[in-house]
Amino acid sequence: MDKVVTTAAEAVDGIQDGMTITVGGFGLSGIPTVLIQELLARGTKDLQVVSNNCGVDGAGLGLLLGERRIRRVIASYVGENREFARQYLSGELEVELTPQGTLAEKMRAAGAGIPAFWTPTGVGSQVSEGGMPWLYDSEGNVIKESPAKEKRSYTVRGVTRDYVLEDSIFADFGLVRAAKGDRHGNLVFNKSARNFNPLCAMASEVAVAEVEELVEPGELDPDDIHLPGIYVKRVLALTPEQAAAKDIEKHTTRGPRPAAGTTEEA
Repeated sequence: MDKVVTTAAEAVDGIQDGMTITVGGFGLSGIPTVLIQELLARGTKDLQVVSNNCGVDGAGLGLLLGERRIRRVIASYVGENREFARQYLSGELEVELTPQGTLAEKMRAAGAGIPAFWTPTGVGSQVSEGGMPWLYDSEGNVIKESPAKEKRSYTVRGVTRDYVLEDSIFADFGLVRAAKGDRHGNLVFNKSARNFNPLCAMASEVAVAEVEELVEPGELDPDDIHLPGIYVKRVLALTPEQAAAKDIEKHTTRGPRPAAGTTEEA
């Protein structure tokens, strides 16, 4: 089955206002930049976005955020984005912070058809007890907070501890980026880009992958495939220029090293 589409517009066709979308990437590593830019151009709004983080100011999901296209975010890390903080604290954006491992499992479980699961993560904190601020008003008052979650004790290998029930996340669309992909939708990710991209695809009804290198079926060693094509509905091959355009989260520079044997070096 050939799942390749020829344009970004065709790749995101069907994403409507108000939908829930998962978006891959870890920081700015492995983010589906071309698909995000297409959503920005289409004017899609009121989105609930599920992602490890929400980009940075002016890059990644930060582009959609800056244009007020995102209504709600489920994420584990929201630092390095001043506009995100401003919108959240001023009551313009609803935010559900989730422990990183729990967020990953919420998507993986959805891909396996599991509606909920038990985890010890968050027991005894606002994650399980409730009261975590989700939405503020313009005056800084909390008007929506996380509810308390069901807890239960289990004995595992002779140790009894409390667990909290977490709902899985089922999304309408998933946008991901892969280093390689074939026409059947089998994907290979590069290093830390693998952290959330496969899970975002698994949790979605329609997963769309932009790939830096498109290969023919059979060229990928089955043992090298990180996500099988059964989870992917559409594949968009990037141009060399698009594949090479990658933002760096932090630019770190320093001056030249002092010459060997100088007083400064000592």
